[in-house]
Amino acid sequence: MAITGAAELLAAWEAGLAEAPARRALLLHRTARPDVEAERLPVLPVGEREADLFTLRRALFGERMQVRLECAACGEDMEFDLDAGELAGSAAGRGESVVRVRRDGWDVEFRLPGAADLTAAARAADPRTALLARCLVTAERDGTAVPAQELPEPVRRRIAEEVEAADPGADLTLNVACPECGQATRAELDIASYLWTELDAWARDVLLDVHLLATAYGWSEPEILALSPLRRRYYLELCADV
Repeated sequence: MAITGAAELLAAWEAGLAEAPARRALLLHRTARPDVEAERLPVLPVGEREADLFTLRRALFGERMQVRLECAACGEDMEFDLDAGELAGSAAGRGESVVRVRRDGWDVEFRLPGAADLTAAARAADPRTALLARCLVTAERDGTAVPAQELPEPVRRRIAEEVEAADPGADLTLNVACPECGQATRAELDIASYLWTELDAWARDVLLDVHLLATAYGWSEPEILALSPLRRRYYLELCADV
């Protein structure tokens, strides 16, 4: 992945300010994967997207991710660190886009869901069946085609098991033991939301730097953003000493 410059990151941040979380996640994914056509990103397996976002986070802000979580049992505030590189590796799946289920005369091919599939299915009255219908490639029973809504529960469960095995990063869940009471708390790790929060804080800091340096030296925003973070910080220190 190419390291994105400050100007491109600011553009992504600006574009996402008024957007819903799903749209922001897509903007971050475009930033992480400029090598992939924009229309393909929403249909990539969710775990692949999560791995890409962890990789982007590692490139922009480093390995260490600080996480705060409240114990569900006693309310204790827990702080711990995660490794973005390790999480990127654990989110990566087997590289498949379609899983196959053969069971009791059934032959089913199912496409791993992407972010667009989850968003569309969530709007339906029955999200589970809607997702099944969107991602079902083929389904046959003893050679006869069967629609998604007629798949029996055992086959549906088997599809879900195969999808989970092929795309483990689609649902990254933390299970943290409380140091006070010893009880475990489970929580989903939403890397898109986490990374957006960091990007938002970074962007506001950079814009303040631009304001201060433009005021002090008369430089334009592109000229200031072209400076390395180290040189920019040095000029800010010089401004403070004046």
